[in-house]
Amino acid sequence: MTAEIAGEAGAPRTPTPVSILGTGSYVPSRVITNDDVGSTAGVDDEWIVRKTGIHERRYGKDDEATSDLAAAAARAALENAGVSVADLSLIIVATSTPDSPQPPTATVVAELLQTPSTAAAFDLNSVCSGFVYALSAARSMIAGGGYALVIGADMYSRITDPTDPRTRVLWGDGAGAVVLGPATGRRAVTATRLLTYTEGHDLIKVPAGGTRMGTTAQTLAEGAHYFTMNGRGVKEAVYTTLPETLQTFLDDAGIDKAEVSHIVPHQANGVMLAELDQSLGFPRARMHTTVTRYGNTGSASIPITLDAAARQQALGPGEKVLLCAFGGGFNLGFALIEW
Repeated sequence: MTAEIAGEAGAPRTPTPVSILGTGSYVPSRVITNDDVGSTAGVDDEWIVRKTGIHERRYGKDDEATSDLAAAAARAALENAGVSVADLSLIIVATSTPDSPQPPTATVVAELLQTPSTAAAFDLNSVCSGFVYALSAARSMIAGGGYALVIGADMYSRITDPTDPRTRVLWGDGAGAVVLGPATGRRAVTATRLLTYTEGHDLIKVPAGGTRMGTTAQTLAEGAHYFTMNGRGVKEAVYTTLPETLQTFLDDAGIDKAEVSHIVPHQANGVMLAELDQSLGFPRARMHTTVTRYGNTGSASIPITLDAAARQQALGPGEKVLLCAFGGGFNLGFALIEW
Protein backbone atom coordinates (compact mmCIF):
# COMPACT_ATOMS: atom_id res chain seq x y z
CA MET A 1 0.00 0.00 0.00
CA THR A 2 1.26 3.50 -0.81
CA ALA A 3 0.21 6.21 1.61
CA GLU A 4 -0.52 9.73 0.43
CA ILE A 5 0.75 12.63 2.50
CA ALA A 6 -0.92 16.03 2.46
CA GLY A 7 1.27 18.89 1.28
CA GLU A 8 1.25 22.45 2.60
CA ALA A 9 -1.72 23.39 0.45
CA GLY A 10 -3.63 20.24 1.39
CA ALA A 11 -3.04 18.48 -1.94
CA PRO A 12 -1.83 14.89 -1.69
CA ARG A 13 1.71 14.14 -2.75
CA THR A 14 3.67 10.95 -3.19
CA PRO A 15 6.01 10.10 -0.28
CA THR A 16 9.72 10.58 -0.84
CA PRO A 17 11.19 7.28 -2.09
CA VAL A 18 12.97 5.21 0.55
CA SER A 19 15.82 2.76 -0.06
CA ILE A 20 17.45 -0.08 1.85
CA LEU A 21 20.89 1.37 2.48
CA GLY A 22 22.33 -1.68 4.24
CA THR A 23 21.53 -5.14 5.57
CA GLY A 24 22.82 -7.13 8.52
CA SER A 25 22.13 -10.30 10.48
CA TYR A 26 23.23 -12.26 13.51
CA VAL A 27 22.74 -15.87 14.52
CA PRO A 28 24.08 -17.31 17.78
CA SER A 29 27.17 -19.51 17.66
CA ARG A 30 25.51 -22.48 19.35
CA VAL A 31 24.55 -25.02 16.66
CA ILE A 32 21.63 -27.32 17.50
CA THR A 33 21.39 -30.49 15.41
CA ASN A 34 18.35 -32.59 14.61
CA ASP A 35 19.68 -35.20 17.01
CA ASP A 36 19.72 -32.56 19.76
CA VAL A 37 16.08 -31.52 19.36
CA GLY A 38 14.90 -34.97 18.35
CA SER A 39 16.18 -36.57 21.53
CA THR A 40 13.62 -34.72 23.68
CA ALA A 41 10.86 -34.51 21.07
CA GLY A 42 10.88 -38.24 20.31
CA VAL A 43 11.79 -38.01 16.60
CA ASP A 44 14.94 -38.62 14.58
CA ASP A 45 16.95 -36.80 11.94
CA GLU A 46 15.27 -38.60 9.04
CA TRP A 47 11.79 -37.62 10.28
CA ILE A 48 12.76 -33.97 10.81
CA VAL A 49 14.38 -33.58 7.39
CA ARG A 50 11.48 -35.30 5.65
CA LYS A 51 8.88 -33.14 7.38
CA THR A 52 10.71 -29.79 7.45
CA GLY A 53 13.87 -29.83 5.34
CA ILE A 54 15.76 -28.47 8.37
CA HIS A 55 19.19 -29.90 9.26
CA GLU A 56 20.22 -27.56 12.09
CA ARG A 57 19.33 -24.33 13.85
CA ARG A 58 20.98 -21.91 16.32
CA TYR A 59 20.12 -21.26 19.96
CA GLY A 60 21.18 -18.27 22.00
CA LYS A 61 23.40 -18.60 25.03
CA ASP A 62 21.81 -18.62 28.48
CA ASP A 63 22.83 -14.99 29.02
CA GLU A 64 21.61 -13.79 25.60
CA ALA A 65 18.23 -12.16 25.09
CA THR A 66 16.34 -11.02 22.00
CA SER A 67 17.75 -7.49 22.39
CA ASP A 68 21.32 -8.81 22.24
CA LEU A 69 20.64 -10.58 18.94
CA ALA A 70 18.82 -7.53 17.58
CA ALA A 71 21.62 -5.14 18.51
CA ALA A 72 24.24 -7.36 16.86
CA ALA A 73 22.24 -7.48 13.61
CA ALA A 74 21.67 -3.72 13.82
CA ARG A 75 25.38 -2.99 14.14
CA ALA A 76 26.08 -5.13 11.07
CA ALA A 77 23.39 -3.31 9.06
CA LEU A 78 24.60 0.14 10.12
CA GLU A 79 28.17 -0.74 9.16
CA ASN A 80 27.01 -2.12 5.81
CA ALA A 81 25.00 1.05 5.17
CA GLY A 82 27.71 3.43 6.29
CA VAL A 83 25.19 5.16 8.55
CA SER A 84 26.02 6.39 12.05
CA VAL A 85 23.87 5.57 15.07
CA ALA A 86 23.69 9.32 15.66
CA ASP A 87 21.81 9.74 12.36
CA LEU A 88 18.93 7.40 13.28
CA SER A 89 15.48 8.85 13.80
CA LEU A 90 13.57 5.57 14.23
CA ILE A 91 14.10 2.02 15.50
CA ILE A 92 11.44 -0.66 15.12
CA VAL A 93 12.01 -4.14 16.52
CA ALA A 94 9.63 -6.74 15.12
CA THR A 95 9.44 -9.57 17.64
CA SER A 96 6.99 -11.93 19.31
CA THR A 97 9.60 -13.04 21.86
CA PRO A 98 10.55 -9.78 23.61
CA ASP A 99 13.07 -9.60 26.44
CA SER A 100 10.13 -9.02 28.79
CA PRO A 101 6.56 -7.67 28.59
CA GLN A 102 7.92 -4.23 29.50
CA PRO A 103 9.90 -2.17 28.58
CA PRO A 104 9.85 -2.44 24.78
CA THR A 105 12.77 -4.49 23.52
CA ALA A 106 13.46 -1.69 21.02
CA THR A 107 14.32 0.66 23.89
CA VAL A 108 16.82 -1.89 25.22
CA VAL A 109 18.34 -2.09 21.74
CA ALA A 110 18.50 1.71 21.62
CA GLU A 111 20.40 1.67 24.91
CA LEU A 112 22.80 -1.01 23.65
CA LEU A 113 23.46 1.02 20.50
CA GLN A 114 23.58 4.33 22.39
CA THR A 115 21.16 6.03 20.00
CA PRO A 116 20.24 9.69 20.50
CA SER A 117 17.10 10.53 22.48
CA THR A 118 15.62 12.02 19.31
CA ALA A 119 15.33 8.52 17.81
CA ALA A 120 11.94 6.94 18.56
CA ALA A 121 12.03 3.23 19.42
CA PHE A 122 9.15 0.78 19.65
CA ASP A 123 8.26 -2.90 19.22
CA LEU A 124 5.91 -4.39 16.67
CA ASN A 125 4.37 -7.84 17.09
CA SER A 126 2.93 -9.42 13.98
CA VAL A 127 4.61 -12.78 14.70
CA CYS A 128 6.39 -14.14 11.61
CA SER A 129 5.11 -11.32 9.37
CA GLY A 130 6.55 -8.74 11.73
CA PHE A 131 9.55 -7.63 9.71
CA VAL A 132 7.52 -6.76 6.59
CA TYR A 133 4.96 -4.95 8.78
CA ALA A 134 7.78 -2.98 10.42
CA LEU A 135 9.37 -2.24 7.04
CA SER A 136 6.07 -0.87 5.74
CA ALA A 137 5.57 1.26 8.85
CA ALA A 138 9.10 2.65 8.77
CA ARG A 139 8.84 3.43 5.06
CA SER A 140 5.83 5.64 5.74
CA MET A 141 7.27 7.22 8.86
CA ILE A 142 10.50 8.43 7.26
CA ALA A 143 8.98 9.37 3.90
CA GLY A 144 9.75 12.98 4.77
CA GLY A 145 13.41 12.22 5.52
CA GLY A 146 15.63 10.55 8.11
CA TYR A 147 17.04 7.10 8.73
CA ALA A 148 15.30 4.08 10.22
CA LEU A 149 16.61 0.84 11.63
CA VAL A 150 14.16 -2.03 11.06
CA ILE A 151 14.97 -5.23 12.94
CA GLY A 152 13.36 -8.66 13.04
CA ALA A 153 14.51 -10.69 16.05
CA ASP A 154 13.19 -13.77 17.81
CA MET A 155 14.31 -16.45 20.29
CA TYR A 156 11.77 -19.24 19.97
CA SER A 157 14.08 -21.66 21.76
CA ARG A 158 12.81 -20.00 24.98
CA ILE A 159 9.11 -20.59 24.34
CA THR A 160 8.88 -23.95 22.54
CA ASP A 161 8.13 -27.18 24.41
CA PRO A 162 11.19 -29.49 24.22
CA THR A 163 8.88 -32.51 24.10
CA ASP A 164 6.65 -31.27 21.22
CA PRO A 165 7.89 -32.52 17.82
CA ARG A 166 5.39 -30.29 15.99
CA THR A 167 7.14 -27.10 17.13
CA ARG A 168 10.48 -27.80 18.77
CA VAL A 169 12.17 -29.09 15.62
CA LEU A 170 11.18 -26.05 13.53
CA TRP A 171 12.50 -23.09 15.43
CA GLY A 172 15.82 -21.34 15.85
CA ASP A 173 17.06 -18.02 17.21
CA GLY A 174 18.37 -15.08 15.20
CA ALA A 175 18.03 -11.48 14.10
CA GLY A 176 18.19 -9.54 10.85
CA ALA A 177 18.08 -5.83 10.13
CA VAL A 178 17.98 -3.20 7.42
CA VAL A 179 18.74 0.51 7.43
CA LEU A 180 16.23 2.63 5.52
CA GLY A 181 16.94 6.11 4.27
CA PRO A 182 16.49 8.54 1.37
CA ALA A 183 16.45 6.79 -2.00
CA THR A 184 19.86 6.42 -3.62
CA GLY A 185 18.73 5.17 -7.03
CA ARG A 186 19.08 1.56 -5.87
CA ARG A 187 17.30 -0.79 -3.46
CA ALA A 188 14.14 1.33 -3.38
CA VAL A 189 11.15 -0.08 -1.49
CA THR A 190 8.52 0.54 -4.17
CA ALA A 191 5.39 -1.10 -2.72
CA THR A 192 4.10 -2.87 0.38
CA ARG A 193 0.82 -4.49 1.38
CA LEU A 194 -0.38 -5.87 4.73
CA LEU A 195 -3.41 -8.10 5.26
CA THR A 196 -5.03 -9.95 8.18
CA TYR A 197 -7.37 -12.93 7.97
CA THR A 198 -8.85 -12.98 11.47
CA GLU A 199 -10.52 -16.37 11.08
CA GLY A 200 -7.05 -17.85 11.49
CA HIS A 201 -6.12 -15.79 14.54
CA ASP A 202 -5.90 -18.82 16.86
CA LEU A 203 -3.81 -21.09 14.63
CA ILE A 204 -0.60 -19.88 16.27
CA LYS A 205 -0.51 -18.79 19.90
CA VAL A 206 1.05 -18.78 23.35
CA PRO A 207 -2.04 -19.28 25.55
CA ALA A 208 -0.75 -18.06 28.92
CA GLY A 209 1.23 -15.08 30.13
CA GLY A 210 -1.10 -12.25 29.10
CA THR A 211 -4.22 -10.62 30.43
CA ARG A 212 -6.56 -13.31 29.09
CA MET A 213 -4.74 -16.06 30.97
CA GLY A 214 -2.07 -15.01 33.40
CA THR A 215 0.94 -17.07 34.39
CA THR A 216 0.10 -19.27 37.36
CA ALA A 217 1.42 -22.48 38.88
CA GLN A 218 -1.35 -24.31 37.03
CA THR A 219 -0.59 -22.80 33.59
CA LEU A 220 3.09 -23.59 34.09
CA ALA A 221 2.29 -27.17 35.04
CA GLU A 222 0.07 -27.48 31.95
CA GLY A 223 2.69 -25.95 29.65
CA ALA A 224 0.30 -23.18 28.62
CA HIS A 225 3.22 -20.71 28.46
CA TYR A 226 4.68 -22.63 25.50
CA PHE A 227 4.19 -21.73 21.85
CA THR A 228 1.55 -23.85 20.09
CA MET A 229 0.72 -24.16 16.41
CA ASN A 230 -1.91 -25.90 14.33
CA GLY A 231 0.50 -26.88 11.56
CA ARG A 232 -2.13 -28.33 9.27
CA GLY A 233 -4.32 -25.26 9.69
CA VAL A 234 -1.41 -22.91 9.02
CA LYS A 235 -0.49 -24.75 5.83
CA GLU A 236 -4.11 -24.64 4.67
CA ALA A 237 -4.33 -20.93 5.45
CA VAL A 238 -1.16 -20.20 3.48
CA TYR A 239 -2.26 -22.20 0.47
CA THR A 240 -5.76 -20.68 0.58
CA THR A 241 -4.85 -17.02 0.98
CA LEU A 242 -1.35 -16.49 -0.38
CA PRO A 243 -1.68 -17.05 -4.17
CA GLU A 244 -4.65 -14.74 -4.72
CA THR A 245 -3.53 -11.95 -2.40
CA LEU A 246 -0.01 -12.03 -3.81
CA GLN A 247 -1.34 -11.79 -7.36
CA THR A 248 -3.54 -8.84 -6.39
CA PHE A 249 -0.54 -7.11 -4.81
CA LEU A 250 1.52 -7.54 -7.98
CA ASP A 251 -1.36 -6.41 -10.19
CA ASP A 252 -1.86 -3.26 -8.13
CA ALA A 253 1.88 -2.57 -8.29
CA GLY A 254 1.82 -3.02 -12.07
CA ILE A 255 4.28 -5.91 -11.94
CA ASP A 256 4.12 -9.13 -13.93
CA LYS A 257 5.40 -12.31 -12.31
CA ALA A 258 7.99 -12.62 -15.08
CA GLU A 259 9.57 -9.35 -13.91
CA VAL A 260 10.34 -10.70 -10.42
CA SER A 261 13.89 -12.04 -10.18
CA HIS A 262 14.05 -12.98 -6.50
CA ILE A 263 11.64 -14.12 -3.78
CA VAL A 264 12.64 -13.90 -0.11
CA PRO A 265 9.87 -15.69 1.82
CA HIS A 266 9.33 -16.29 5.50
CA GLN A 267 11.37 -19.40 6.29
CA ALA A 268 8.50 -21.35 7.82
CA ASN A 269 9.31 -24.89 6.69
CA GLY A 270 11.67 -26.03 3.96
CA VAL A 271 9.28 -28.61 2.54
CA MET A 272 6.43 -26.08 2.33
CA LEU A 273 8.68 -23.50 0.67
CA ALA A 274 9.70 -26.01 -1.99
CA GLU A 275 6.03 -26.70 -2.70
CA LEU A 276 5.23 -22.98 -2.86
CA ASP A 277 8.16 -22.39 -5.19
CA GLN A 278 6.57 -24.81 -7.63
CA SER A 279 2.97 -23.63 -7.23
CA LEU A 280 3.19 -19.82 -7.20
CA GLY A 281 4.12 -19.66 -10.88
CA PHE A 282 7.05 -17.22 -11.04
CA PRO A 283 8.85 -18.22 -14.26
CA ARG A 284 12.20 -16.49 -13.59
CA ALA A 285 12.40 -15.91 -9.86
CA ARG A 286 14.90 -17.58 -7.57
CA MET A 287 13.52 -18.38 -4.13
CA HIS A 288 16.13 -17.72 -1.44
CA THR A 289 16.20 -19.91 1.66
CA THR A 290 18.20 -20.24 4.87
CA VAL A 291 15.77 -22.56 6.66
CA THR A 292 17.94 -25.68 6.26
CA ARG A 293 20.74 -24.08 8.33
CA TYR A 294 18.88 -21.79 10.73
CA GLY A 295 15.36 -23.23 10.97
CA ASN A 296 12.39 -20.91 11.34
CA THR A 297 13.63 -17.75 13.05
CA GLY A 298 10.23 -16.02 13.15
CA SER A 299 10.30 -12.33 12.29
CA ALA A 300 14.06 -12.59 11.75
CA SER A 301 13.82 -15.09 8.90
CA ILE A 302 13.22 -12.66 6.02
CA PRO A 303 15.93 -10.12 6.95
CA ILE A 304 18.43 -12.91 7.71
CA THR A 305 17.76 -14.44 4.29
CA LEU A 306 17.81 -11.06 2.54
CA ASP A 307 21.16 -10.24 4.15
CA ALA A 308 22.58 -13.62 3.10
CA ALA A 309 21.50 -13.04 -0.51
CA ALA A 310 22.87 -9.48 -0.52
CA ARG A 311 26.24 -10.47 0.94
CA GLN A 312 26.54 -13.31 -1.58
CA GLN A 313 25.94 -10.67 -4.28
CA ALA A 314 23.06 -12.77 -5.58
CA LEU A 315 20.83 -9.71 -6.12
CA GLY A 316 21.65 -7.72 -9.25
CA PRO A 317 21.20 -3.97 -9.79
CA GLY A 318 17.66 -3.15 -10.91
CA GLU A 319 16.31 -6.64 -10.22
CA LYS A 320 12.94 -6.89 -8.51
CA VAL A 321 12.99 -8.59 -5.12
CA LEU A 322 9.73 -9.77 -3.54
CA LEU A 323 9.48 -10.19 0.23
CA CYS A 324 6.65 -12.54 1.18
CA ALA A 325 5.61 -13.01 4.83
CA PHE A 326 2.90 -15.02 6.54
CA GLY A 327 2.29 -15.91 10.15
CA GLY A 328 0.24 -15.73 13.33
CA GLY A 329 -2.85 -13.59 13.29
CA PHE A 330 -3.32 -14.78 10.48
CA ASN A 331 -1.22 -12.05 8.83
CA LEU A 332 0.29 -11.65 5.38
CA GLY A 333 2.81 -9.03 4.28
CA PHE A 334 4.38 -8.27 0.90
CA ALA A 335 7.07 -5.82 -0.19
CA LEU A 336 8.74 -5.07 -3.52
CA ILE A 337 12.31 -3.81 -3.72
CA GLU A 338 13.96 -2.45 -6.87
CA TRP A 339 17.47 -3.69 -6.10
